[in-house]
Amino acid sequence: MKDGDVLISQSRKFALGFFSPGNSSLRYVGIWYFGQPERTVVWVANREKSVNDTSGVLAFDHYGNLVIRENNGSLPIWSTNVSSMTSNNSATAQLLDSGNLVLNHDLSKVVIWQSFDYPTDTFLPSMKLGLDRRTGLNRFVTSWKSKDDPAPGSCSFRLEPTGYPQFFLYKDGAPYWRGGPLTIGVPKTAYGFIYSNVTIVNDAKEVTVMYGIINASVISRIMVHESGSVKHFTWLDEEQRWSEFVYYPKEQCDYYRNCGPNSNCGGNTANQLDCTCLPGFEPKSPGNPYLRDGSHGCKRRQGASLCRSGEGFEKVKQVKLPDTSTAHVNMSLSLKECEQECLRDCNCTAYSSANETLGEYGCLMWYGDLVDTRAFSDLGKDLYVRVDATDLGIHVIGTLLVPSYTARYRKRSTLVKKVMAATVSVSVLVLLLLGCLVYCLLLNRKRGLKDLNSKGRRKTDVPVFDFGSVAAATSNFSSANELGQGGFGSVYKGVMNDGTEIAVKRLSKYSGQGNEEFKNEVMLIAKLQHRNLVKILGCCIQEDENC
Repeated sequence: MKDGDVLISQSRKFALGFFSPGNSSLRYVGIWYFGQPERTVVWVANREKSVNDTSGVLAFDHYGNLVIRENNGSLPIWSTNVSSMTSNNSATAQLLDSGNLVLNHDLSKVVIWQSFDYPTDTFLPSMKLGLDRRTGLNRFVTSWKSKDDPAPGSCSFRLEPTGYPQFFLYKDGAPYWRGGPLTIGVPKTAYGFIYSNVTIVNDAKEVTVMYGIINASVISRIMVHESGSVKHFTWLDEEQRWSEFVYYPKEQCDYYRNCGPNSNCGGNTANQLDCTCLPGFEPKSPGNPYLRDGSHGCKRRQGASLCRSGEGFEKVKQVKLPDTSTAHVNMSLSLKECEQECLRDCNCTAYSSANETLGEYGCLMWYGDLVDTRAFSDLGKDLYVRVDATDLGIHVIGTLLVPSYTARYRKRSTLVKKVMAATVSVSVLVLLLLGCLVYCLLLNRKRGLKDLNSKGRRKTDVPVFDFGSVAAATSNFSSANELGQGGFGSVYKGVMNDGTEIAVKRLSKYSGQGNEEFKNEVMLIAKLQHRNLVKILGCCIQEDENC
């Protein structure tokens, strides 16, 4: 093939030939979508060495390899470099409708080389990414240097096989965004209507991922941009253009380790971080400990006893699971068995199910720091973090300078025995008190108490304010009135119409807490008398706003 010749796939979906990228005059051999008004290149052969003019040719050499030469030179500037080739009569090359250029033995039809094994910046349907453990071939995509230069750039998107496999986006050699463990922990709703038939292989031969398209008529691609993002595109045929329907990273919490170790990132907006310590941890850096600020990382709470001392686990709902590079995996364990296994090992920090498609089977266990955890409002997986006995079952609620711990999980039978034995323990008294209160509240609910946000309010002394009056009192939650940030939202200073000074905690939309849980907590605060709790003046429940 000379410069100017074009090879087209059978169904006229892709084309192969020489091209010049952007404003460059240099020539490259590439594959692009056929018939579109603007050329979209998905693969480049000689991306590291260009042809300087239009004298280039793509041909077979006398060994049967595909080579690119310029000016009829004897030495190729690019080659498929398959050592098993013996003669030019033993091979054929074909461009498939998948966009894959394959080199076959002519007689056996065995594929001996394919462009899908050497991706450039684009991940196409039916293309594999990942490691062939037998040959060491690692398939990953790398950005162009610029729109004018297809040479390998500073960003790469690859499947990391260590621990439990997960996707990473690297920029300048450092982790930039982590997609989360395969099949879990990654937002899927944005592209679940397009992609299907995701095939994951993780065995002694390979660890790879391949995806398909639900509707064969849909044209879609994933590419790594030189700016540092993974972008998903679909082709709008009527408008004759590409539509970018999702990209990563897009929020502050998406960036790798934006919050410190053992913290949970739950940004309220794309430009705001809310780094809070995971259960059982406290901030490393000095400051107000009650704000649970984990932006610089968190450490185990001082005095925590975590080895055969009645410890257990707190569920952290709907998160992107921590980095699994060093996690231990046992796919034969159920979630309950995973809990027992982690509890027996005093060095086990947390656990979770490894595969949601197996019905909560498969066990992931973390040892040491929990890195790059982030919260979602309606996605993600549940993470179970090891905490000591004093944290189990406690749910102390307060405002301003009062800690906010959330522990909602089953107490183990061994814990009950040990807690009962500690007759002088303050934690026992708190647990018994809260247990009685919760029992009474449940009993009262059965007797017909009304919901807080229904036609009135429950038979409590908690007034229900409308959201507008609360917003007005805090100057629309002005940053100038912000007193600090807690584990599940920010606290604001406000003044009511009658001059009453108030503190308002506005629940974060990323807290994962529903209206029913919020109502139960408000009712509990109203009934609970404690010297560390300020008096509750009222609450507000309006659609997705709770305060």
